[in-house]
Amino acid sequence: MFFRKVCSCLLLITRRQTVHLLPRSSLYFNNTKFSSWGSKKNHRNIKIGISLFMDPKSEEILAPFRASVKEQGDLVRSLKADGATEIEIKKAVAELKVRKKVLEDKELELAPAAATFDRAKMEDLLKRRFFFDQSFAIYGGISGQYDFGPMGCALKANMLNAWRKFFILEEHMLEVDCSILTPEPVLKASGHVDRFADLMVKDVVNGECFRLDHLIKAALENVARDKKTSQEVRNECEDIVIKLDGMTKDEMSAVLEKFKIRSPLTGNELTEPIEFNLMFGTQIGPSGLIKGFLRPETAQGIFVNFKRLLEFNNGKLPFAAAQIGNAFRNEISPRSGLIRVREFTMAEIEHFCDPIDKSHNKFKNVRDTKMLLYSACNQMDGKSAELKTIGEAVDTGLVANETLGYFMARIQTYMIKIGVDPLRLRFRQHMSNEMAHYACDCWDAECLTSYGWIECVGCADRAAFDLSQHSKATNVRLMAERKLAQPKTISVTEIQPNKAVIGKTFKQKAKAIVDVLSSYSVDEIMSFKKKLEADKETSILVGEEPVKITQEMASIKMYDKVVHVDEFFPSVIEPSFGIGRIMYALFEHNFRFREGDEQRSLFALPPLVAPIKCSILPLSSNSEFEPFVIKLSNALTKLNISHKVDDASGSIGRRYARTDEIAIPFGITIDFDTLKEPYSATLRERDTMSQLRIMLEELPGVVADLAEGRLAWSDAQNKYPKFEQQENTKHGEE
Repeated sequence: MFFRKVCSCLLLITRRQTVHLLPRSSLYFNNTKFSSWGSKKNHRNIKIGISLFMDPKSEEILAPFRASVKEQGDLVRSLKADGATEIEIKKAVAELKVRKKVLEDKELELAPAAATFDRAKMEDLLKRRFFFDQSFAIYGGISGQYDFGPMGCALKANMLNAWRKFFILEEHMLEVDCSILTPEPVLKASGHVDRFADLMVKDVVNGECFRLDHLIKAALENVARDKKTSQEVRNECEDIVIKLDGMTKDEMSAVLEKFKIRSPLTGNELTEPIEFNLMFGTQIGPSGLIKGFLRPETAQGIFVNFKRLLEFNNGKLPFAAAQIGNAFRNEISPRSGLIRVREFTMAEIEHFCDPIDKSHNKFKNVRDTKMLLYSACNQMDGKSAELKTIGEAVDTGLVANETLGYFMARIQTYMIKIGVDPLRLRFRQHMSNEMAHYACDCWDAECLTSYGWIECVGCADRAAFDLSQHSKATNVRLMAERKLAQPKTISVTEIQPNKAVIGKTFKQKAKAIVDVLSSYSVDEIMSFKKKLEADKETSILVGEEPVKITQEMASIKMYDKVVHVDEFFPSVIEPSFGIGRIMYALFEHNFRFREGDEQRSLFALPPLVAPIKCSILPLSSNSEFEPFVIKLSNALTKLNISHKVDDASGSIGRRYARTDEIAIPFGITIDFDTLKEPYSATLRERDTMSQLRIMLEELPGVVADLAEGRLAWSDAQNKYPKFEQQENTKHGEE
């Protein structure tokens, strides 16, 4: 049992971080078999509770949990106000997270069940109908990597097409497609090289790697289950497990030593904790001298092209750029299906605006949108999420500005439009300890699933951090201009390099030296001037190499200048969509069973994103049906409506069941009445199973209107006669 628990914590790699493929369809470690995803039977009848409105009795039970969270939240506020040390604040925040998690789990436990969910059955269906499966499955598969089959590809494409129309086209965004291979200096400037890491340990004998927090959690859970373990040790184990997120490297190392945690596979000793960069490293070019990475996000490609995009937009702000593409993170222990993977698709927007004016001219269109907002204050006070209009949230300062609020409202509309359950969607605000130091405000669109609340979209005000960092690293001014109402006089202090002397002295290095001197701030220039005057020479760093500069090579120039514009780094509002996570939420939120028949499951995906929009089902193999099938198929193709002809054997009810499983929303049945003039056929709607009789020449247009959302099924029912014969859901037969 212990091995099964730690299976998700393992990443089999060699000392060079090379991934091993394992034989057969299941995974084996030291002759221990681990089942692949989709075949586990222990994810049945998971309760999905909606905790928006709690009854008085439940609130009475929750009161002490809420008080506990508020007490700790007040302590965190107090420590920050009193200027406590960073370690004291971190420990207090870790405890706050623990109490928050206990409260949230209790809320979900007490909430009325909106549904009980059979994850195992859903995963079996996804695998059987090849929505997606583990990559290289016939070799044993690799955790955290998935291949999408025909239905998965079509669903993903439809989600992205809807995203492109909803955001890029409707908001007039500038779309780019940037390189995945990214040189190291780009990600050094953005901070990914230094900060994008998790802690891990290695088996000292064979080099197998384990993500440290997962390993400790699995090991201590095993200790706590042991009947020989005292209650005091059990309590200590539970306390450590819930505080792992806030633990430092040294604290985790102490836990390893205290509980004598070793490799769960071999029993060998483990190394000290080491930081593992989550980016996939590579070399660009045949020489291997240019170090690079597979991009961990798509945003940096937009930032480094800002100057060109601004020029394309005639130098005007605000404007938004967008990119859809794959990103890569070398997760040590990927888990939870599509929720944590190593290769994933992102759809990101970077909205550039003036930092002193973050209003949005279309905010008035969304200000009455009601949203479930879980503010940082409510999280610290032990309160639940609250339903507010986005206008109220912006007016009161809960959401930092109109542009951030506008995109939050648009994100919600998009998510609901493609099939996310609005009752299982909330926006959670990052607490101050979660936000990057440069961020002004950040909200995550979270979906409630059988794994709990999972982040699917991030929406952050990133201020001007990225552009300023890349500008500093490259000496390229990634700035915009605003016209001044009145010209103003400014004092200018700059280094005047003597390019002739520098060029003669340093040859090929001359340009790099001039670029460094030109990039200095006023304070750096004055320090440079002081050293140059005192010692007749000074040193500067060009890269990591010190270079000696003499008085003949540079002078300091100070003068007044009249300017008509202000230069500034634009602020960036960034909505970032994890397409795989949203797709998983769609699967869970739209997985259904036919009433009275637990064996008949389906995905009730909206027609907008359904992989295939329509099926054509001849009632039998009668050759007289074939011309009508061909005619309908050609007509649907001309209207760009994806469809599937199912003329396989079996009753029409069984074939309906097959199409329901792959989420086809509409089905055209060619029957014997179709052979009679005027020619007609039945059109069936998946969710209600109701059927209409429609003339054959009208059918393709009706299906197109239904699939694109121009016509609702209820309106079609009012327009066309109902077909009275109903299918029997039992055993999928008519």
